[in-house]
Amino acid sequence: MAATNANEPSFRESVDLMFNRAAALVDLPAGMEDKIRVCNSTYTVRFGVKLRGEIRTFTGYRSVHSEHMEPVKGGIRYSLGVNQNEVEALAALMTYKCALVEVPYGGSKGGLCIDPREYEEDELERITRRFAYELAKRDLIDPAQNVPAPDMGTGEREMAWIADQYARMNTSDINAKACVTGKPPHAGGIQGRVEATGRGVQYALQEFFRHPEDVATAGLSGSLEGKRIIVQGLGNVGYHAAKFLSEEDGSKIVGIIERDGALVDEGGLNVEAISKWIRTHGGVKGYADASYVEDGPSVLEHDCDILIPAALEGVINLGNAERVTAPLIIEAANGPVTAGADEILRKRGCVIIPDMYANAGGVTVSYFEWVKNLSHIRFGRMQRRQEESRHQLIVDELERLSKDTGTGWTLSPGFKDRYLRGAGELELVRSGLDDTMRGAYQAMRDVWRSRDDVTDLRTAAYIVAIERVVSSYKAKGL
Repeated sequence: MAATNANEPSFRESVDLMFNRAAALVDLPAGMEDKIRVCNSTYTVRFGVKLRGEIRTFTGYRSVHSEHMEPVKGGIRYSLGVNQNEVEALAALMTYKCALVEVPYGGSKGGLCIDPREYEEDELERITRRFAYELAKRDLIDPAQNVPAPDMGTGEREMAWIADQYARMNTSDINAKACVTGKPPHAGGIQGRVEATGRGVQYALQEFFRHPEDVATAGLSGSLEGKRIIVQGLGNVGYHAAKFLSEEDGSKIVGIIERDGALVDEGGLNVEAISKWIRTHGGVKGYADASYVEDGPSVLEHDCDILIPAALEGVINLGNAERVTAPLIIEAANGPVTAGADEILRKRGCVIIPDMYANAGGVTVSYFEWVKNLSHIRFGRMQRRQEESRHQLIVDELERLSKDTGTGWTLSPGFKDRYLRGAGELELVRSGLDDTMRGAYQAMRDVWRSRDDVTDLRTAAYIVAIERVVSSYKAKGL
């Protein structure tokens, strides 16, 4: 569903155009704009793996955009669409994203040109381990230098393989598990990582709706409850965002777009049931409890309050931007709105919550996992029971006062259990993510609302990120 208009900039060009628009509004030292914009290095690796009686050659990339902070951080995606320009654009976004949400990383990204659905699990493991070997021997996987994570087409399984391969190559590295994030919890991962990006989208929207002035700018009012949402892509990010927004915030998912069409229902779709159907049947076609639309991309143009593109880049482009009517778009995917479409939508008054903020939940929780691996202790282990004991003292005192004074009042049902339960790893991860998303939004909003020359959140986000990268470079003596 990528753009086909001849005048449409590429994904990489879109990122640079959006960067340039913001950089023009920042007082930068001579040469600093180019230093930040350019990609430091991109490695292309080609390697062979013997599969099904023959040697197959695969092409992979690892791009390092900025080393203003180290290690650098960024996912590895498996897709036939992977190419150098895409990987470099994604690495640049990672630089700005990490700066915006204040995680101490530079930006990186990787990819392998492969369709993982074409291979059996044992074949995919051999391919992944060889790819990891090729990157690790070039220090492109290392806890102190370059830390990958899951992306499109990869997940916990692939990250566990990569971590094990690195550990085999570095048997005396006590921090080997920190070489990659997004691992399963039993293999050094962290609770809440799988849901992190989707949860971050939810927290981003919650923070946006805490500001009535911002909500009014999008032509909306009230809270998330009852808001009609269309989600494009029910993968990991889209699924969790849709699930949390519908189950916890009372929003209605009225449209879900997948590769083989879309489902619509103004009464609200059952996200869980549709997700199970997709896992079983490979798409949405044939699902009975909703209206099926064969031309899936056309549903991007349907009436709704919030549009969540959560799959590929460039799905909203010069070819359809004029027909996209959603007053609020939150970019759960990387680069789903091209630079040209962004300009059209902004002129129409659409508010776009940009990708570099909206989908930063993944790298934020990856940071927590990395810290956990380096500290060699899970979050909550030291303080949880002490927290519960302290809370128990308060509950006991309240109950004693009630008894001694004869007032007869009691604690609300369920309060005692909820209050006495100390925060474990998952609760702490969610708390840290929520705090991060709130703080980053406030930083963007301060620029957006305080400067007459900044009219949108994307430009504000880039300005915040650029200024923070500049501060890092200055501290290094540049």
